[in-house]
Amino acid sequence: MKNFRFFLSALMLGLVATSFFSCKDDGDDTPDPQNITEVVVDGADFSDLEIALTRANLTSVLEGTGPFTVFAPTNAAFDKAGIDVNTIDVNTLTTVLLYHVLGGASIKSTDLQAGQTYASTASENGPGGEQLSILIEKTGSAVKVNNTANVTTADVSATNGVIHVIDNVILPLDVVGHAAANSNFTSLVSTLGAASGDLVTVLSGDGPFTVFAPVNSAFTAIADVAAGLTADQLAKVLTYHVVSGNVVSGDLSNGMSVTTVNGDTFTVNISGANVTITDIGGNVAKVLLTDVQATNGVIHVIDKVILPSNL
Repeated sequence: MKNFRFFLSALMLGLVATSFFSCKDDGDDTPDPQNITEVVVDGADFSDLEIALTRANLTSVLEGTGPFTVFAPTNAAFDKAGIDVNTIDVNTLTTVLLYHVLGGASIKSTDLQAGQTYASTASENGPGGEQLSILIEKTGSAVKVNNTANVTTADVSATNGVIHVIDNVILPLDVVGHAAANSNFTSLVSTLGAASGDLVTVLSGDGPFTVFAPVNSAFTAIADVAAGLTADQLAKVLTYHVVSGNVVSGDLSNGMSVTTVNGDTFTVNISGANVTITDIGGNVAKVLLTDVQATNGVIHVIDKVILPSNL
């Protein structure tokens, strides 16, 4: 699980690098090759990022072989997030900075296509040291990371990777934060709010939790059923999708019976690359995506709402 992963369709960051960075002038029109740290140091609007990397002892890391893909916040981005890089706790700062780094690949715009991508970052602050995920999403011509930071300049090349400039600092998300950030989970988020038991607060807690998260179309398919459920019944349905612990895809096996927070069980079925779960009533949901890693648990995306027996 310590490798860097990309999920769903890849994302075309269709932006053009501008003169955001200064280059060394040696009398030649060709700039000297620079690694990522050197690009940041020479960047006109990255003094805060330079200070942050120095305090977190990451300058030498980003001078390394890589390759790395770095989402680089500007000075204005740190101001917008209310982060003082001179005073923030160093451990917290390190976690945040590593959350902006994808290791093992130099992901340029030419490598990516339009769509939605989850990627694993260099921040290993998930339960058990799992690498935290970020969401990269394009809507029309707009590109956002975790639905909060816009990519303003892409494809700034370095000798050991590539930099994409962003206008906000991206912060690690818990399972609720990931659901809220993704437009495919608006129905799930609203249903969490409508259910009894203050599930939003519960799932924002320490956990860890494993959430089998239905997409919007899954809730649309049971709209008539859901309309007749009480808040308590909605809570039973939702908690049927939650399992205690940080259960990643590698922990699942064919025929495995999983006990949920609800108390009911469902069964995991694995056939090659196809993974499904079967609820207590025999209804089958396909697992569309696995291992979206949050700070307090992990999300696996499914195409149907599964229903418990204890409604």
